[in-house]
Amino acid sequence: MTADNGKRNSSEGNDGTFKRTKTEHHKKKELIINAFLMGSAGNQTIGNWRHPKDKSTELYQNPEYWTDLAKLLERGKFNTVFLADVLGPYDVYQGGKNFGPVAKTGAQWPISDPSYFIPLMAYVTSKLAFGITISTISEQPYHLARRLGTLDLITNGRVGWNIVTSYLDSASRNLLNGENLPGNKERYERAEEYVDVVLELFLSSWQDGAVKLDRENGVFTDPNGLRHINHVGAYFNVPGPAITPPSQQKLPVIIQAGTSSRGKELAARNAEIIFLASLTPEDLGKSIRDIKNIAETKYGRDVSKIKFIALVTVILGDTHEEAENKYLEYLQYSDEEGAKAMFSGWTGVDIDKFGDDEVLTNVEHVAIASAVKKWQNAYPRIEKWTKKAIVQEIKVGGSGPLIIGTAEEVADTIQQWVDISDIDGFNFAYTVLPQTYEEIVDKLLPELRKWGLARRDYPDGDGTSEILTFREQLFGQKTVDITHPAHDLNWTAEESRKEFENRLRNIESLEK
Repeated sequence: MTADNGKRNSSEGNDGTFKRTKTEHHKKKELIINAFLMGSAGNQTIGNWRHPKDKSTELYQNPEYWTDLAKLLERGKFNTVFLADVLGPYDVYQGGKNFGPVAKTGAQWPISDPSYFIPLMAYVTSKLAFGITISTISEQPYHLARRLGTLDLITNGRVGWNIVTSYLDSASRNLLNGENLPGNKERYERAEEYVDVVLELFLSSWQDGAVKLDRENGVFTDPNGLRHINHVGAYFNVPGPAITPPSQQKLPVIIQAGTSSRGKELAARNAEIIFLASLTPEDLGKSIRDIKNIAETKYGRDVSKIKFIALVTVILGDTHEEAENKYLEYLQYSDEEGAKAMFSGWTGVDIDKFGDDEVLTNVEHVAIASAVKKWQNAYPRIEKWTKKAIVQEIKVGGSGPLIIGTAEEVADTIQQWVDISDIDGFNFAYTVLPQTYEEIVDKLLPELRKWGLARRDYPDGDGTSEILTFREQLFGQKTVDITHPAHDLNWTAEESRKEFENRLRNIESLEK
């Protein structure tokens, strides 16, 4: 028996039985394993907080929710807690400015600032890293550098910044003086300058070794190791220097999410980790190849120093039937209105305009048609992609793929995604917390290790500390890669201020 749904284990045959697809030539890599969380009880599965085993409602005011989860993830050797964020409600549905459906169902609302949960998790761990989503419209870059720099300091260099430009008008109306979001072109131009300012503050305003802590001579920071960045641009004027001292890795790991043409460009230039959400490994592989090509040919980057991770939700059972029954159980807690509101927010189009049985691949609106096309390609067994069919798909697993099966079946499917797309890791969303991650730690990860797809322990780092910085986890070094554009912005201990500024001027003249 198998559930009648489009989101099914891609290793499963059309008759509902599991088909082994092993070949003699699999790609072997230690995948990046992340937990995909929010400061909200709802993330990719709508209504999960109603499940009797779910504890996600505790996140708002119970510190032990975060510390217990962090200890579980570090026990499983997870790389990162990846914290998503939005800055407003999904209110496009039913005419706009209507947040009733998401408020009622807890669909990514209410949502707390995730930066405050990182110190709790960091305090009880030593190697687990933290990627935090912060929008380039949320605050001035100077303040962002201070907040992010403080997090990186207090976690001993275990933080990464996921750069987003935001996509909700409900957020921009509150952050940009009541205005809707600027167009895509302006938004990315502003974001590119924003990132440049932040990189300069982190790397160019403090010389390596400027913090002396010399008690005998009374020198906390060598004034000669500080400088103004004096950034003057189209959107920002920031003299600097950064107000926080450098962390153990000096620059937080740079993460970027977004697959628009401008999003790919921003990622290819700046990102060390790129977060993608594709429903098929073929589409995922194409996005990876596109970004690698831009990074290599336009920016001269070593693409082995860029890691790609994909969104996925897994439902595990001791048998395939048990896993399918779990899926059916989770559906019972979901809500159609909440799902419609989420889809409308993701696409920016009010899905209420369309009839329940209207085939959405035929509609004229590009955002709707292109979004639905992704599901059509991923799940060809669904004959008509109507509003009703779409809503059913996003109730459990949201905007990403859902893999249902035993640990062995799910591992087999993950191997297929690696073989086809060459993906480097996954952001595992949850259905029920903490059950999803308990099952991943105790069942799926041991199976992935058998396949050579997951590490057995954290790397040793530089051997001088129990703490492992985020960048050491990924690349075995604390500093940004030499081919990364930000590498040349770093003010080294060997350079005087004058020598460094002359070098920066030479770089600027070459870029022009």
